[in-house]
Amino acid sequence: MNDLFSSAPSPVHGIRTGIGGWTYPDWRDNFYPKGLVQKRELEYASRRLTAIEINGTFYGAQKPATYAKWGSETPPGFVFSLKAPRHIVGARALASTAKQIAGFVEGGIAELGDHLGPLLWQFAPQRRFDADDVEAFLALLPDSVDGLPLRHAVEVRHPSFQSETWLRLARARGVATVFTDSSDYPSFADITGDFIYARLMASRENSPTGYPGLQLDAWAQRALQWARGEAPGDLPYAGAKDAAPVVPRETFVFFISAAKARNPAAAMALQQRLEAMAK
Repeated sequence: MNDLFSSAPSPVHGIRTGIGGWTYPDWRDNFYPKGLVQKRELEYASRRLTAIEINGTFYGAQKPATYAKWGSETPPGFVFSLKAPRHIVGARALASTAKQIAGFVEGGIAELGDHLGPLLWQFAPQRRFDADDVEAFLALLPDSVDGLPLRHAVEVRHPSFQSETWLRLARARGVATVFTDSSDYPSFADITGDFIYARLMASRENSPTGYPGLQLDAWAQRALQWARGEAPGDLPYAGAKDAAPVVPRETFVFFISAAKARNPAAAMALQQRLEAMAK
């Protein structure tokens, strides 16, 4: 079984493809090979993907030793994004969360070292845009921890965020606005940070690769546009499509939720398309 762990894909033009988490029963004998022990699932997944979004950090604090273990099990170049704790993003007043933010950021995430990717701050669907509160919150997000630079992505889930004011605040702070293709939440692709963070949430159970082939082809093209710094013309925007400067951007594309059993196949299929297009 050692050959299962002998290689790992590399980002194509700075584009990382991945999934949420790595422990899911339906991935056994589906994504994971039959007989693979659970304790080696991260080791295996990190050699088929280029990033994983950790959801467990949303629900509870992790020990520094846990972060160190996760980093040690993954190959060079692989990164994790960390979903920020719900007690922070769910606070009544975001501006009052300085202590909690520090607790999360200084609670061991630096043990990931070079494996540390963006921090994802996901707001609840009920949170309306309050410019003063949000601006104060963004100012609390640290730029680094223990010498490691930090990048922040914010996922908004209320239509009131589809405004020029939100875009201005996000760009001023340099945070990425998460793009999703969800039909349940606002979907807008305005570029506000120096990297791109997309969470694709429409995989289908009846498609072996989660998304039909033509749709994956289209997402590969959009990912390449994002990586070049361009704004794809066929996505929705809350402001001017060309408001952000055209500069290369590291791009994260995660397949999340929906037909979850299909998401690893979707991520790998997108990676394969990008590799083929790069030849």
